[in-house]
Amino acid sequence: MTKNTTITFESLNLIQPIQKALSSEGYTHPTPIQAQAIPLILEKRDLFGIAQTGTGKTAAFTIPILQMLASHTHAEKGKKPVKCLILTPTRELASQIGESIANYGKNLKSNHTVIFGGVNQFSQVNAIRAGVDILIATPGRLLDLMNQRIVSLKDVQYLVLDEADRMLDMGFINDVKKIVATLPQKRQTLLFSATMPADILKLASTILYKPATVEVTPTSSTVEKIQQTLYYVEKNDKKKLLNNILKDKEIQTALVFSRTKHGADKIVKELIKSNITAQAIHGDKSQNARESALRNFKSGQTRVLVATDIAARGIDIDKLAHVINYDIPNIPETYVHRIGRTGRAGESGKAYSFCETEEIPYLMDILKLIKIEIPVVTDHPYAMTVVAYTKPKADAKKAKPTGNKFAGIRNGGNKSGGKSSGARKNEDGNMSGKRKFKR
Repeated sequence: MTKNTTITFESLNLIQPIQKALSSEGYTHPTPIQAQAIPLILEKRDLFGIAQTGTGKTAAFTIPILQMLASHTHAEKGKKPVKCLILTPTRELASQIGESIANYGKNLKSNHTVIFGGVNQFSQVNAIRAGVDILIATPGRLLDLMNQRIVSLKDVQYLVLDEADRMLDMGFINDVKKIVATLPQKRQTLLFSATMPADILKLASTILYKPATVEVTPTSSTVEKIQQTLYYVEKNDKKKLLNNILKDKEIQTALVFSRTKHGADKIVKELIKSNITAQAIHGDKSQNARESALRNFKSGQTRVLVATDIAARGIDIDKLAHVINYDIPNIPETYVHRIGRTGRAGESGKAYSFCETEEIPYLMDILKLIKIEIPVVTDHPYAMTVVAYTKPKADAKKAKPTGNKFAGIRNGGNKSGGKSSGARKNEDGNMSGKRKFKR
């Protein structure tokens, strides 16, 4: 995260208990989104935040919410009603937000709980019935508990939608709309998204009231800080290339991305065969298994964590120096999210990407988005030589939707002179829009 050295947390008029907590965490200067968003939120403004991974947006909304909740007097008798609802797409991100609230609010009386699917609801139900100020939830489990009349949202004063674009990708938007429809009209709403597709803009227009907009860290500047390299390789040689790269002892840990859950499991099996400790994290794993894999990776017990995009969203690992795109993502923004897992908090970061023949159109889309060229490594033992391909235009808006052309591939590569069209799939196999490519 890039810090704003001209502004301190002390200058943001934060209350002493929060100041003390931030100091104990070693935080003195806010990141740009924190410096801009915190004062606006404390002014009770609705907010539309556009921010990439690693910009510090979790603290940007949790800190002011904790401060505003601290000023409330709980006149009602009995259990605390839910005053703040934070919706997020994944279990990992929900847990991360819960940890942040615990850290920043450790000197306050406000309490919170995290609820998500994939685990027994017993302990979550008990926590809710005991009363909570802040509820962090994934949409599916929250709707389920609402339908069971276990959760009431009639007292919510603050609503946060985090990673709204990912909730759209995962098909949660209808669930979100159902939840929002049950909330009081008079509330403060904060929406955060890394990208601004039309559906997110439409959602923002229906749930935000005269919002302030904060946009920081454009895509190109995020990726420029990370040392990126590209490897052209045949599909069947990817596992050999991965093993070859991991021979480098400087790579103490690496986060490897697979497009599918099945693919992630296969990569882990191959790594274990090569005596490399590895675990997978994806939607088919139980919550306990996912937490265990993440814990082992953070501690260094597991050298390689293989993840799908949905499972990895929200993973925050300090000093993660290496990310490997085993599969090129078929959605350009996903590439930015992936490599943004490294190079955090001013640390150095390296991102390696393996590209096979069929993935070249996806690569073209990525290059159009980030508007920088990725250096190609040509001297690795499994190199697949790309003869030529059309350099992406700088202005993506002017680029033709079917204009990704390349001349061919040598060293056993697939040459194709015909047209192909296909639909992109997310990790659960759902279609996410068709695209045509000329080859």
